Amino acid sequence: MSLKLKTILGVAFIEAILLAVLISMTLNYLETTNYEGLYKRATTTATLFSTTTKDAVISYDLASLDAFSSELMKNPDLVYVKVLNPDGQIFAQAGEKKYLERDFIEDTDVAMINDGVFDVRAEINEGGQSFGEIRIGIDTSGLTQALTEARYWSATIAFGEMLLVALFSYILGSYLTNRLSKLRQAANDISHDNMDIKLDTKGSDEVAEVAQAFIQMSSRLKRESQRRSVYERELKSLNSSLETRVERRTLQLQDNVAKLEKTNDALQQTHAKLIQSEKMASIGTLAAGVAHEINNPVGYVMSNVRTLGEYVGIYSETITKLQALDSQSSELELIEAIENIEEWLKEQDIEFIQSDTASLIKDTVDGTERIRDIVSGLKEFSHSAPDKVMQLANLNEAIERTLKVAHNELKYKSRVTTSLAEIPPIECNIGQIQQVLLNLVINANHAVEENGLIQIRSGVSGQDVFVSVRDNGCGIPAEIKKKIFDPFFTTKGVGSGTGLGLSIVYGIMKDHRGRIDLESTPKKGSKFTLYFPIQSHI
Repeated sequence: MSLKLKTILGVAFIEAILLAVLISMTLNYLETTNYEGLYKRATTTATLFSTTTKDAVISYDLASLDAFSSELMKNPDLVYVKVLNPDGQIFAQAGEKKYLERDFIEDTDVAMINDGVFDVRAEINEGGQSFGEIRIGIDTSGLTQALTEARYWSATIAFGEMLLVALFSYILGSYLTNRLSKLRQAANDISHDNMDIKLDTKGSDEVAEVAQAFIQMSSRLKRESQRRSVYERELKSLNSSLETRVERRTLQLQDNVAKLEKTNDALQQTHAKLIQSEKMASIGTLAAGVAHEINNPVGYVMSNVRTLGEYVGIYSETITKLQALDSQSSELELIEAIENIEEWLKEQDIEFIQSDTASLIKDTVDGTERIRDIVSGLKEFSHSAPDKVMQLANLNEAIERTLKVAHNELKYKSRVTTSLAEIPPIECNIGQIQQVLLNLVINANHAVEENGLIQIRSGVSGQDVFVSVRDNGCGIPAEIKKKIFDPFFTTKGVGSGTGLGLSIVYGIMKDHRGRIDLESTPKKGSKFTLYFPIQSHI
């Protein structure tokens, strides 16, 4: 659909709606006004006539009633009049016969008339008593014809106005579309790189302004096109040299990437060695205590074995004596030999040997299992696993293994209590986590005085599993808290620490996408809390 047709149809549609609304409101107002006038006229006429004829009705003056009726029929549009007594008998009437003979039906609304006559009535009252009524009929054909003519002329005027509006819209649309067609052609020329356009810029309306803007735009585009051509030539000349530069730069970048990869591998190896060195330093700190811890069970195991060796000798001699019973030649000799064996067993206290043997064996087994646990814990802790070996593990088990390794270091100075809740397994490098726990436990042990208290707890907090290590030691001053995780920072004396323990702990927690929080009050103690995400995707 063209713009011209859209303009004509749009304007005509709007005009039609407005005219329909206006005509509808005007005709409605005209009908309402005329209907109300007719109703008032009819009711007023009936009321006045009832007043005029009241005395004649009361006195039964039929001659006067006929005269009044004939006089009333001189009113225009009045087609009949009747005067009736209370019983419905006619006192007087006038008008056309066809209206006088038909049944009377009172009309209450002019708009509802369907027989062309508006029938009304009025009672003749005196002192509150009815003496009859007046019935009149008014012809509404004139009013109906007037309204019909009004509708006709309204429709004629509206149709004529619509034609004029359509003609004006056609002229205006033709003018606009002709100008816009030229603008469209100019736009097509510009889109095909034809910048030499010519447009009629006469006039002062918006279309002329748009045409002027098109010409200015064409001039600017032409200048920009010329500049672009110059730039393209320059870019082509630069492109040939740029490719060589890019190739040379790419080789340099590849060389740098290779160097960075080697440096990164070296850093990772150094980091792993540093963690292992700190781990071995912790083992060195525990070595003397672990040796003493192993010597105790070894000592009583060796003592038990010696005693068991003596018991085995007694058992062997007892067996030899029992075997000798078969060589006795007489019953008397057999009884004497048995009595000798019984006396010898009493001298050896065989009942004590039997009860003590089971106890010695049990103590020996317990001692060897204690040695096995200590060696196994040290072996697992000192094992250098790759940093990226992650697997599901339970932190409660790591806590228990760590406390076994550090038991001899702690037992002479600190009392350790644990409160381990049921926690889900997390994905972690269990060797590194044990190193973290060992560092925190040893640091707590160093911070407390004699008979100190170290409390270890585990549980779930939100979406994290946590492990906390609390001590009642000297605490950490506020000015040191910010430096506590810095590499080589230590509050211990020279030769007592490397300053890498907490730094490595911080790095391990970061690798596990966890975090470590510190709460400390001087002279009251410190609390380190480790948080590990339950849903880990390391």
